[in-house]
Amino acid sequence: MAVNKITWERVGRVIEPGRYMYTFGWLTITADDLEIWKRYPNAAFTLLARPSPEGSIGEEFYLGAFDIAPQLQSAPHDPAFENVHPPHRSSTTPQ
Repeated sequence: MAVNKITWERVGRVIEPGRYMYTFGWLTITADDLEIWKRYPNAAFTLLARPSPEGSIGEEFYLGAFDIAPQLQSAPHDPAFENVHPPHRSSTTPQ
């Protein structure tokens, strides 16, 4: 089973918690997630899926466990992350 990891750089080094749209779906980033990235800028979080809210378009993700010294060079290539662009922030953030 492949585990997708994502870094602060890959999410555009966002500075505010919120729900952001990426090419792979919606990602919710919390204040706690950002605190970890501020302390460990190269940390890689496990990307976890959550059920999409009713009527939502696209998949929903959040950040799980993290590694403060990732070896991303040896991770399997995932084309879903090739074209991650700066995020589009949602006007609503799930509670």
